[in-house]
Amino acid sequence: MNQFVLNLFDATHEQRIKGVTSFIGEDASGSFGILPNHARFMTTLVFGLARFRLEAENWQYLALPGALVYFNNNELTISSRHFLLDTDLKRISILLEQELIAEEENLRATRESLHRMEQAILKRMLMLKRKTVWQS
Repeated sequence: MNQFVLNLFDATHEQRIKGVTSFIGEDASGSFGILPNHARFMTTLVFGLARFRLEAENWQYLALPGALVYFNNNELTISSRHFLLDTDLKRISILLEQELIAEEENLRATRESLHRMEQAILKRMLMLKRKTVWQS
């Protein structure tokens, strides 16, 4: 049976999986599949689950907070900030949901920090403007 190699990269580790027979992911246009000997292909995955199958095995699930996908010469390379790999759909779905909640909380905290920084800069600019006006 035809197979390809799946290379997974994130910020802290990499994994090479041989013997992959199919991959299903989702980008902005919807779901898509990749089989061995697919034409060269590149896209970005949305936040969520992708899956792949090794010969005669059940699906393995890949949770990603978005990723860059590149297929060439029978190698699928996926680069992401972080990925989770599991054969249990329920377990990985729970982990993905927890990661989404954490990412949303980090985004909220970042926005709040930027807002405080913006307020401090505006306050400082007003103080400098008043100081310049008084010195004139």
